[in-house]
Amino acid sequence: MTNEITLSEAQKQVDHWINTIGVRYFNELTNMTILMEEVGELARIMSRTYGEQSFKESDRGKDLGDEMADVLWVLICLANQTGVDLTEAMKKNFEKKNIRDIDRHKSNEKLK
Repeated sequence: MTNEITLSEAQKQVDHWINTIGVRYFNELTNMTILMEEVGELARIMSRTYGEQSFKESDRGKDLGDEMADVLWVLICLANQTGVDLTEAMKKNFEKKNIRDIDRHKSNEKLK
């Protein structure tokens, strides 16, 4: 038995949590702003872990995976609110990239 979760299951679980524990969704614009806040928190940890900035005391103990999960959570909320099936969206996105980028990255001298 695995603990893996599909995008579809994640969308259902987030929706269940929002409607039981979270009471209701914040409106779409509020969630978009929250998403930007969460991306900023992720960027802060990335810049301190992999970049040249030093850690501040308030940054210590932050978990990179947890910060990424916060971003994913709010993105799932937005998908749920706007009727986007993330599984289908990802399938279409892979199809688009597989057609558009079939040779693009292989021929990029910067990647060799």
